[in-house]
Amino acid sequence: MTVIVLTQCPAGLRGFLTRWLLEISPGVFIGGPSARIRAALWEEVKQYAGNGRALLAYNTDNEQGFAFETHDHKWHPVDREGVTLIHRPGDRATPMPPPTQGWSKAAKRRRFGR
Repeated sequence: MTVIVLTQCPAGLRGFLTRWLLEISPGVFIGGPSARIRAALWEEVKQYAGNGRALLAYNTDNEQGFAFETHDHKWHPVDREGVTLIHRPGDRATPMPPPTQGWSKAAKRRRFGR
């Protein structure tokens, strides 16, 4: 089984994929092509995706039972000890300002009873 998911890709690419796969939802294609056809389809998707994103998932003989590839996604597959995981880039959090020096007004009231 092969699944290709397209996001913001040209309509011509979707039409091309319908020759080989069944479009079960807008931008979601499934089918059972051979490994050679799957590789050729994926190369075409990467070439003609334009500004869009693409995801390929297919069954294979490994620990997880499937493998996947991404094209122009922020999330990338990473192999960790034979298991493929998704690496999500962390948001660059703004550093917290340093704490103010001295006692707060509430701490002064608690400590000195005012």
